[in-house]
Amino acid sequence: MPTLTDLRTRLGKALEITETASQISLAHFNGALEIVTKADASPVTIADQETERSIRDALLKAYPDDGLFGEEYGTEGLEKETVWVVDPIDGTRSFIAGVPLFGMLLAMTRGQKPLLGICRLPALGQVYAAARGMGATRNGSSIAASDCRTIEDAMLFINEGEKIYTDAPAVFDRLMHAGRLRRLSYDCQPHALVAAGQIDAVLDYDLKPYDFLAMAPIIEEAGGVITDWHGKPLDFQSDGRVVSAATPELHTELLALLN
Repeated sequence: MPTLTDLRTRLGKALEITETASQISLAHFNGALEIVTKADASPVTIADQETERSIRDALLKAYPDDGLFGEEYGTEGLEKETVWVVDPIDGTRSFIAGVPLFGMLLAMTRGQKPLLGICRLPALGQVYAAARGMGATRNGSSIAASDCRTIEDAMLFINEGEKIYTDAPAVFDRLMHAGRLRRLSYDCQPHALVAAGQIDAVLDYDLKPYDFLAMAPIIEEAGGVITDWHGKPLDFQSDGRVVSAATPELHTELLALLN
């Protein structure tokens, strides 16, 4: 386990690296973009590629002995103890459509456990950050999850709703009748709102490690809970079904609803 001093240093460097890279995605935002469809039918643009390349190059320069796992350029040194996990533009479809809720995610894992996470929302000028034992922040100010303990009282966001509806219609139906308020949503920003105490829970579906590992330290350091739909901690082998909740009590109720 790294020391708090080491984590603080790495968090500072990661914030610096992602701030520089965010200027690349912002320079392309609302501009003309050539869109390529990947094998999994998801879109990719030059903004995704240039942003990830900036992050990877800077990380390799700063930490040449660490591994990398990125959405656009794959893995290098995945067998190493410390691996950085990069999603240069989380929400490429939003980015393409001019919706300013796309994000940038960077996690540092050690022994597959996420110890440090950054979630940038470049078009909103926001950055959420956390490292184990250091608390969570938004733009440098401390944040905390809400104290909501029941589904009945919860503001609930449902990510990738159309996929849940197609693959698990009974679950989708239960979700549509749950919560004090519910919204259909996408990508990392709703999870960040859980950490900030602005909403109470997010149900997410069909994610990859680069979509969720950065959010784990942020939500947990803010006092919340984030796991898969069976309550297991998130790692590289998680099946992509994720639930974030403000409190353990709310999390328990959500797991019962999902299963």
